[in-house]
Amino acid sequence: MNGLIAYGTYVPHNRLRHEEVAAALGKPAQRGARAVASFDEDVSSMAVEAARQVLDGTSQGIRPRRLYFATVDPPYRDKTNAALIHAALGLAEDVLAVDMTGSSRSGVGALIAAMDASEPTLVVMSDIRFGPAGSSEEVESGDAAAALLFSPEEIGRPAVEVIAHSSTTREFLDRWRLPSGSMSRVWDDRFGEEAYRALANDAFTEGLKRASLGPSDVDHLIVTGLNTRATRAFAKESGVRAESLSPNLIDLIGNVGAAAPGLALAATLDRAGPGEIVVLSVLADGATVVVLRVTDAIQEARPKRSVGDQIAAGAVGLPYTKFLAWRGLLEKELPRRPDPVAPSPSAAFRLADYKFGLLATKCVAPTGEAGGDCATIHLPPARVCGTCHAQDHMVHVPMSGLTGTIRTFTIDHLVYSPNPPVVSAVLDLDDGGRFTVDLTDVDPSSVSIGDRVEMTFRRLWTANGIHNYFWKGRPQR
Repeated sequence: MNGLIAYGTYVPHNRLRHEEVAAALGKPAQRGARAVASFDEDVSSMAVEAARQVLDGTSQGIRPRRLYFATVDPPYRDKTNAALIHAALGLAEDVLAVDMTGSSRSGVGALIAAMDASEPTLVVMSDIRFGPAGSSEEVESGDAAAALLFSPEEIGRPAVEVIAHSSTTREFLDRWRLPSGSMSRVWDDRFGEEAYRALANDAFTEGLKRASLGPSDVDHLIVTGLNTRATRAFAKESGVRAESLSPNLIDLIGNVGAAAPGLALAATLDRAGPGEIVVLSVLADGATVVVLRVTDAIQEARPKRSVGDQIAAGAVGLPYTKFLAWRGLLEKELPRRPDPVAPSPSAAFRLADYKFGLLATKCVAPTGEAGGDCATIHLPPARVCGTCHAQDHMVHVPMSGLTGTIRTFTIDHLVYSPNPPVVSAVLDLDDGGRFTVDLTDVDPSSVSIGDRVEMTFRRLWTANGIHNYFWKGRPQR
């Protein structure tokens, strides 16, 4: 089986405190908060952010040959959502990109498929979850994404070895949603807890048997699933040492559904040491157990931003009414401006490298007595150089990793936006030149000249059933 080469995660910037929900609905307050995808985020844009961490220096230079995208509720039906992630990451055209969608088990299913693949495979899991106002489903849910790159050992040195995996499956109805529905319906949690008990124990026992290990050999046990009673009951009954149970992320950011296996595994790998045994158990219409061993290459595989760092950096204080409006559950009057126009599919196809991958062009025309290249970068791309005026002497240069400093900015209360006002800034780029960009995940009252900005992939708006994606700036963290 393939080993894990690198991993990355994305936890949205905003947090909704449970006390905020309780105060709005007049209910007893619960502790904790949930991570909330912003108005300009969806499962695809979050998947891009998680995958960028994997490909930004921790993947040993290995590029995936397959891309599996797992989510419960994708932005499009019929159309392949993984193709957008493929374009934003700048992957080659001969890389297979497919969706695995429709259930919370999709995430671990994609994980197993990547472990058994014959070539480097990137798994991206992403989910946005919510429920009826004030329900436990709303309070315990959260939004996040995770990405994991697996590769045969002869191609890349594994940071985590896959020792064994096992699964059980059984049909029972404890959670469901019709294709036209936006929220899950849930049966009695006690029924789900009882139904999962034997399935989880059987998969765990078989997984350890295949790995020739016992419960006492497990250094980290991760248990995820949408039935919280079932996951907690199995963790207690597993026979694993109490200190080996991985911390619960639900109180910090909520249950992130299909993305939970990847996110919880990443949080554990952020602190696991070489030689330690990690067991991932996922309860979803059965149970899947994956037994892993951490190698001494784990340090090089860790992303720049750990799960803990992203949780700590969250902005706590999102108003409950704004959360409801972002989810389409509270209709607010928008600025009285013309509705946004749907992007042209043919124009988007022609400009895909720039629109999705933020590719610029760099002039390589020979100039001067020394014969050096012009090296002028054009963003958006151009065929004719604005400096030396040479035509068609361009090469593509990725700019999604660009950073810069705010030179000037404006706060626009009149332009159309699902979340007014719009903050637009002119950046002095670190590599030279200037670029105008809209800002996100920022408090308009706190923006200042001199602030540092990095790029992030977002969904600008939706019109005529077409999602319009492009890049924005956010405060560099």
